[in-house]
Amino acid sequence: MTSRLRPLKRRDISAHALDSLDPVIANVLAARGVSTLDALATDLSRLAPVSGLLGIDDAVALLSTHRDGHVLIVGDFDADGATSTALMWRCLKRLGFRSVASLVPNRFDFGYGLSAPLVEVALREQPTLIVTVDNGISSVAGVAEARAAGVDVLVTDHHLPPATMPAANVIVNPNLPDDTYPSKHLAGVGVAFCIMAALARALSKGDPEISRMPAEYLDLVALGTVADVVPLDQNNRILVAAGLARIRAGQCVPGITALLEVAGRDCRRIVATDLGFAAGPRLNAAGRLDDMAVGIRCLMAEDAGTARKLAGTLDKINKDRREIESEMQAEADNIVRALDDDDETSLPSCLCLYEPHWHQGVVGLVASRVKERTGRPTFAFAAESDGLIKGSGRSVNGVHLRDLLAAIDQQMPGAIAKFGGHAMAAGLTMQVTAFDAFARNANDALALLFPDADFNPALLTDGALSAAHWTIEFAQQLKMLVPWGQRFPEPIFDGIFTVRGVRVVGEDHLKLTVASDSMAIDAIAFRQVREPLPVPGEQVELCYRLDVNHWQGRTSLQLLVEQWRVVSS
Repeated sequence: MTSRLRPLKRRDISAHALDSLDPVIANVLAARGVSTLDALATDLSRLAPVSGLLGIDDAVALLSTHRDGHVLIVGDFDADGATSTALMWRCLKRLGFRSVASLVPNRFDFGYGLSAPLVEVALREQPTLIVTVDNGISSVAGVAEARAAGVDVLVTDHHLPPATMPAANVIVNPNLPDDTYPSKHLAGVGVAFCIMAALARALSKGDPEISRMPAEYLDLVALGTVADVVPLDQNNRILVAAGLARIRAGQCVPGITALLEVAGRDCRRIVATDLGFAAGPRLNAAGRLDDMAVGIRCLMAEDAGTARKLAGTLDKINKDRREIESEMQAEADNIVRALDDDDETSLPSCLCLYEPHWHQGVVGLVASRVKERTGRPTFAFAAESDGLIKGSGRSVNGVHLRDLLAAIDQQMPGAIAKFGGHAMAAGLTMQVTAFDAFARNANDALALLFPDADFNPALLTDGALSAAHWTIEFAQQLKMLVPWGQRFPEPIFDGIFTVRGVRVVGEDHLKLTVASDSMAIDAIAFRQVREPLPVPGEQVELCYRLDVNHWQGRTSLQLLVEQWRVVSS
């Protein structure tokens, strides 16, 4: 079930490095490529200079010319887009821009990005400048329509650029071919922050308070970065750590406080995973099922009362999303079981699932769950309109999903209406009649492009953890050490335990009491109830994270179980 991350040998670790740390922590960090304590530093002075972003000076100049005009920010309908929009709106207003508004496409009416139909709506507001955040790099037609109407366009994005890029006045994207910016993994909100930092510096006239103003919104940067699941390289860890510090200190926007509170999180003890699993999903739910405008209004709210009301609405939408996702996931599992034939080696290399009645806004979550369970890149599709279906894909390490779509598009000219995305996540719209051919071509192209792809769904762990480390203090030290996230995963340990107690809580959560070295500890496996359940006296192998549980004024240690299996009776 498990395979372990290879700890670096002590001789591989640089001097002044990790010798001062607990050996377990030192090995955890070494396995993630950290060889010196310097690599853990998260002070803002270590950020890659924003001036290194290609086109940022031109972006500042373009924005400055529209200080007395009407700036319209066009965002994406996910958490990254919402935080990008709120950050830029707040900064421009404080920098004295006369008129600033925002517009986010409803995904069901306009689809993704600055589309031509969305530009028609935007032009009714008579903007002098349209600024895209977290989108726009593929919006060739929309940008052309805006420019033809005499409106300037600034594209700020982080998605991989297509072969043909839009004719915007300025484009800022760390993934442009000629951009030498050292951190290619900025989220859309990270790009927006860099531009606002450069703009504030240019307009500050030496006033340090104005120059530092964008840093007051690093809580928004942290939320968007974690929620968009971009790799947490050192630059992103710096941004996230600074944002978390502001949230813990009560210095964040009211909307983030409200989102965390409605999720039952204590802002004083917040960590990156709370942004990813509590605040992010509630914000994303609006874009998936309804209209992200409510999420943006929550992040723009200036008072706690308004923010709480909007966060409550988002929480309700998220509960609806969970119900829809649960039903779709059960149907997806049935499709996979039909393909599985009781032998995972018989599964296609790339799974393509389609049900006409599935919800367009939730197919990405279904694809993600199936990918996690099977270890296969997965696309899930729902019906759109006029014979079109919309799909969302999630990938595994070693398979670049957008490159895969580009290859399929060449094999099936005209079948795919549009596509885009990242290495690990991508989306597309295509003819429903092309679904079967798409599934075949996906497997053929994957075998050709990525012959060494590993479809082993085994969970990587950091090895066994002695009971001596089962303390609240050690668990807190691990959680607060650095922001954990994509490509810098939170430590997972494994071990053999004796079951002392078993019960099912909620609908499908498994609550265990387990023992090792004569020490008993509580463990919980969310959404992992399956038959046969373990029984007292049996031994189980657990892959787990250490967690500190705060409940009704009591603090206790527990294991958050990622995987479990019975190994003996």
